Amino acid sequence: MGDKAHTHTGAAGRATAADHPTSVRNVVLVGHSGSGKTTLVEALALTAGAVNRAGRVEDGGCVSDYDDMEHRQRRSVQLSLVPVEWDGIKINLLDTPGYADFVGELRAGLRAADAALFVVSASDGVDGATRMVWEECAAVGMPRAIVITHLEAARADFEEMTRICAEAFGGDDSDAVLPLYLPLHGPPAPDGHAPVTGLVGLLSRKLFDYASGERVASEPGEAELPQLDEARSLLIEGIISESEDETLMERYLGGEQVDVKTLVEDLERAVARGVFFPVLAAAPAADGARQGLGTVELLELITRGFPTPLERAAPRVTTPEGAGRELRMCDPEESLVAEVVKTSSDPYVGRISMVRVFSGTLRADQAVHVSGHGMTDRGHEDHDVDERIGALSTPFGKQQRPVSHVIAGDLACVAKLTRAETGDTLSAKDDPLLMAPWEMPDPLLPLAIEAHSKPDEDKLSQGLARLVAEDPTMRLEHNQDTHQVVLWCLGEAHADVALERLRSRYGVQVDVVPHRVALRETFGGRAAGRGRHVKQSGGHGQYAICEIEVEPLPGGSGIEFVDKVVGGAVPRQFIPSVEKGVRAQAAKGVVAGHPLIDVRITLLDGKAHSVDSSDAAFQTAGALALREAAAEARIHLLEPVAEVGVLVGDDYVGAVMSDLSGRRGKVLGTEQTSGGRTLIRAEVPEIEIGRYAVDLRSLSHGTARFDRRYARHEPMPAQVADRLREEVRVAS
Repeated sequence: MGDKAHTHTGAAGRATAADHPTSVRNVVLVGHSGSGKTTLVEALALTAGAVNRAGRVEDGGCVSDYDDMEHRQRRSVQLSLVPVEWDGIKINLLDTPGYADFVGELRAGLRAADAALFVVSASDGVDGATRMVWEECAAVGMPRAIVITHLEAARADFEEMTRICAEAFGGDDSDAVLPLYLPLHGPPAPDGHAPVTGLVGLLSRKLFDYASGERVASEPGEAELPQLDEARSLLIEGIISESEDETLMERYLGGEQVDVKTLVEDLERAVARGVFFPVLAAAPAADGARQGLGTVELLELITRGFPTPLERAAPRVTTPEGAGRELRMCDPEESLVAEVVKTSSDPYVGRISMVRVFSGTLRADQAVHVSGHGMTDRGHEDHDVDERIGALSTPFGKQQRPVSHVIAGDLACVAKLTRAETGDTLSAKDDPLLMAPWEMPDPLLPLAIEAHSKPDEDKLSQGLARLVAEDPTMRLEHNQDTHQVVLWCLGEAHADVALERLRSRYGVQVDVVPHRVALRETFGGRAAGRGRHVKQSGGHGQYAICEIEVEPLPGGSGIEFVDKVVGGAVPRQFIPSVEKGVRAQAAKGVVAGHPLIDVRITLLDGKAHSVDSSDAAFQTAGALALREAAAEARIHLLEPVAEVGVLVGDDYVGAVMSDLSGRRGKVLGTEQTSGGRTLIRAEVPEIEIGRYAVDLRSLSHGTARFDRRYARHEPMPAQVADRLREEVRVAS
């Protein structure tokens, strides 16, 4: 932003610590998969002196994608924290996965950060999912900047990509998205592409050459001046238009020269307020180089332009009972309020919780209160427990570097919190508090699993409990109707990672089985049945006969049992036995093994024996009568229908509606929303949307999302029911 000389104070092998919230910056990196976020983090760590060579710490491991699973997946699958230090400021870099299946990790990063760097590849452009995250940040006023990477790619054009970013992110105020530097190109290569070797500062009017592997400042030549001055004028006007000094624009247009110091101060304030979004360029360091292109400029922007934790509006705080509580947030002397933003397991250390401290000071070996509320719909029980935390540390690759305390505004890792889960609040033992949880996407892709062997079955429950404790975007369901264990995930990659974690971290091998939808059965018309259970085998026998009539009822009626026996044909003490028998049989199903619903069962007549009749005999007779009635009737299969809401860009509305119709869906209506999107409401059989989370992403290029809720059960079309019965018959 200026041209001051910089010295880094970070050092490889040393834990960075903050002594006041003003010396902390929490920055999350956002961008699509492959945009270069992890490479950028490693380049920034190298420039800050936190690593000894590109992306490596002393043991040779990477500082961001250090997990073996990420190496196997060849992409980031989890939130990583990389702390570096620059000009006396501790910068917590939060590297997030770019793939849509791991959006939960992205949201955790957004919660922990105070500003965002949007990383855009010059070769790929801006995708729809990144635009949606930008809009989410805009809704909460989070300061943002844009970093353009992959400038070495053929046909990469910084100016064109800046224009695209202004259109995608600026909206009606595209003048708020402007570059602070222009790339300096070296001699063209044989393919005609001229590599970027340096940057020209628009405000400082300085040239910064990275060709030697380190940043070298000089004056621009005559050839650079015309392009520089034109872009500089646009930048100055953009800064002044966002200035808090309302007279500055009038003075500037009147010919007054605005000094660089004033412009830089206004720029820093506009960035921190989230009303101006600078565009920068970055590239990793070449082999043997100490600084990557644009990394010094980025570190300067982060330390001088991004807000401190003191400037962030903190989430609402209450007592565990729900009473409001006012705190001076981000005050190290206040009562402790910290939040678990990520939970992971280490085979040697055990559970590790990454926490953001919002208030107070967290100290090693401190007794804390752990509160977890509001996640019961994900299979998490509300809990309030006291625990003593273990060691505090700052992560760096696979290393955990110990620290004695963590002040308000900073992030660190806590060891051995056995009950804490992602999203939980840590507070003082004598002053328990609770933070409102952040919004997380609903997992809508079902993964039905079974233990591979008996030893796996013994470990499965504990492994699954740990899995969902780490990842709140995963929901565990023990379906009482289908008797399946179902992990609800965000997508196929999310499911793959879950299975691999079960196997590699918790030693549980599972088999994936077809997911079954909870169907129901009902009678298509009136039918009668006679249950006869008569046996004689020495001593007391078994004697019970009952006659029933079954008729269908409207949906949602359940099972109604009516007694119309006259003359004591079935003794009064055995009528409840008949009801118990028919209800038990209804729960088991009468044709395909699905529960029977929405029928009235009327007991009309029967016979009993003074000695051989019993409760058990009449229960059996009732069940036999219901099965006989079913054999004589048309039995309809009922399938669950979901009410679905799909939020999709206007360009894809036709394709989505056509796809829903192909799934036997009924479109109920559409509603225009902001941002060029349409909300489509429809009713779709659940059996048709098992993989809709995957299919919709493909159909909309990752720009659509949907929600679903159970509406009702309704009759399945005969041809679909016949096909389903045939599939069951073949499978058995």
